[in-house]
This record gives sequence, C-alpha cells and structure tokens, in this order.
Amino acid sequence: MIQIDDTIISFDVFEKQFVCDLERCKGACCVEGDSGAPLEKSEMKILDEIYPAVRPYLTPKGIDAIETQGCHVVDFDGDDTTPLIEGKECAYSYFDERNICKCAIEQAYLDGKIDFKKPISCHLYPIRLKEYANFTAVNYDKWELCADACILGEKLKVPVYVFLKEPLIRKYGEEWYEQLQIAAEELPELKKSH
Repeated sequence: MIQIDDTIISFDVFEKQFVCDLERCKGACCVEGDSGAPLEKSEMKILDEIYPAVRPYLTPKGIDAIETQGCHVVDFDGDDTTPLIEGKECAYSYFDERNICKCAIEQAYLDGKIDFKKPISCHLYPIRLKEYANFTAVNYDKWELCADACILGEKLKVPVYVFLKEPLIRKYGEEWYEQLQIAAEELPELKKSH
C-alpha cells in the first residue's frame, strides 16, 4: 500500500492492467450486481437537479423506476445508490444500437445538456473507494465480468491508474495524480523495502 495525503492506495492499482472492452462485455457492469451505483452525498442532490435534462435519454422503464423509487435510493446495505430497473440494470442506463449498455447521464453530459459526467463510482471503476475515519482506501476491484478488460489492458500494457487518469484527477486533483505517478515510478524500490 502507498499513502498519498489521506488516501491509501493498493499496489494492485499500479500493477493490474485494465482497459474497458465494451464490444465484448456490452457494459455489463451497469446491468449486473445486487444494487445500483454507489453515490456520494453531494451526488444525490445533483441527480435530483439534473433529472429533467437526463429524462429524455432514459428508457420508459428507467423513467418508471426513477419516478417510482426516486433519483437515488438506499440499498439493503444502507448505502446510497442509483435505482435499478426490476432489480437488474441501473435506471440511468440504456442500450445502444449494438446492444451495449450505456449511461444516460454521460450521454446528456456529452451532448452538453449537463455539466456532471456520471457518478464518480462509475467513472472510477474498477477502483472502489472505502471511507474510514482517518483515510480513504483506494482499491482495485476484481470482477469476473471485467475479464475482457483485464485481457485488453494486458495486451495494451495499460495499468489501472493510467486507464483511470481522468476520474482520479476529477476526484483527487492534478497534484495528487502527479504524486501517484511518482509513486508508480518508485514502486519497485518501495516494494523491496517492505
């Protein structure tokens, strides 16, 4: 583990390789799982505010799920998440012409309708954050659904932290990411000393 400010970063973030392969997985991470995307407290208010702009991008079932359950829900673990459609895909998802599951929030953002790209938990995946009293754990989350992304990442030789440069900077800032890059360069020496 490496510490930068109040974050503790797993070695896997540096050593595992990953590049999403949507042609193969079809966006399964937006469909599978037992609850919606984890949300930060500030994001719940944002989802309430942007819903009218995102609504035209949603499927009828997505609209129904959100208007029945709300723009965000509390799951069985007590976590704030996006609602699901019939216990399956995220209510904010839709399927494109190639049957790839995509994010309606992100599409509204790309079309210039809103200035919020998507929940940070989605943007950061396969990194998952776990908040503790004095620090945040930054961990790589291995999920069998993403096996093709691991294969593509290894083929292209792209470490997780490089693949996730944009969302890591979005979450922690440029200076933090620069420290992460320095840590990546020093990792072989750091591991020898442990």
